[in-house]
Amino acid sequence: MFILLTLAIAPGLALFSYFYLRKQIAKEPSRTLLHTFVYGAVMTFPILFIQHVFEEENIFSHVFFRNVVFTSGLEEFFKWLLLLLTIYRHVEFEDAYDGILYGASISLGFATVENILYLLTYGTDIAFMRALLPVSSHALFGVVMGYYIGKAKFDESNKTLLLFLALLAPYLLHFIYNGIFLVRKFSLYMMIPFMLFLWWFGLTRVKNAHIHAMHQFRSKANIE
Repeated sequence: MFILLTLAIAPGLALFSYFYLRKQIAKEPSRTLLHTFVYGAVMTFPILFIQHVFEEENIFSHVFFRNVVFTSGLEEFFKWLLLLLTIYRHVEFEDAYDGILYGASISLGFATVENILYLLTYGTDIAFMRALLPVSSHALFGVVMGYYIGKAKFDESNKTLLLFLALLAPYLLHFIYNGIFLVRKFSLYMMIPFMLFLWWFGLTRVKNAHIHAMHQFRSKANIE
């Protein structure tokens, strides 16, 4: 059991450590980030319950609408809503890069619990692929969401558009990710370029948010 939990938790911890250490200016309070991670972890259970109810009631008979349209939207909407309700107006949300950290944290909370449940059900044989695909993709969806939320926080003129993009962009990425699995024969050939694109897209958001945060930090230092 200890080995299974280690395998389930380690990928999320490693990814979050990278995003956290990437921030070279003042670090976020670990308690706030821990709370965000817990929000994401707890969020897993109502999402799974809703998915179970919809499946049992056969609300979406076609697998495309159930696994791609609905599941992608449900998971990203819950993350987005929780970030807006619990973090967006938080006093410790101080610069654009904080959005990256909080977005990654809430997504990795969800991905870690989901990973534990999957490994408990299917065993440790799938641990590597789970780390490589679902955990890392959830982290990057969270990075993209957090990037636009971070921009919205400090751009009053475009706040509504940016908050909408904070939901739309990760939803579209998640939509494509889930959709690839339906193309069974060619899913591997499609997933490799998509994951490369996702990493490139996510890391460029990280870089842009870091540059913006550094400008904010220097401007604040000059004023003080």
